[in-house]
Amino acid sequence: MAKRGGFPGGGMPGNMANLMKQAQKMQKQMEEQAKELETKEFTAAAGGGAVEVVVSGSKKVLKVKLNEEVVDPDDIEMLEDLIVAAMNEAFEKVDEESSSAMGGLTGGMGGLL
Repeated sequence: MAKRGGFPGGGMPGNMANLMKQAQKMQKQMEEQAKELETKEFTAAAGGGAVEVVVSGSKKVLKVKLNEEVVDPDDIEMLEDLIVAAMNEAFEKVDEESSSAMGGLTGGMGGLL
C-alpha cells in the first residue's frame, strides 16, 4: 500500500528548510533596513524654499524652518498650506526610500510576500 502524505524521495523537506533559512535571512535584512531608515533625515521645501520641513525615517517631524517673508499675519492660510505641502513631500520621500529598500531585498519574489 502506498504511503499517504509526506514527500516522495524526501527531497522537499530539505528544500523547505532552505526556504525557511532564506526567509529568516530576508526578515533580518528587512529589520536592519527599517532601523537604518529610522535614523535617516528627509528634507522637503515648499513655496520656493520659504518653508522647509525635516522628518525622520520613522515619520517624526524634526524641524520646521520658515523664512520671514512667508510669515504674514494677514495670510495664515497660505503658510499653513505651505507647511502641509512640505510635510507631505517629506513623508513621500520616506515612503519612496522605504519602498526602494524593501524592493531591493525582495527582488524577484514579487507576489510571494
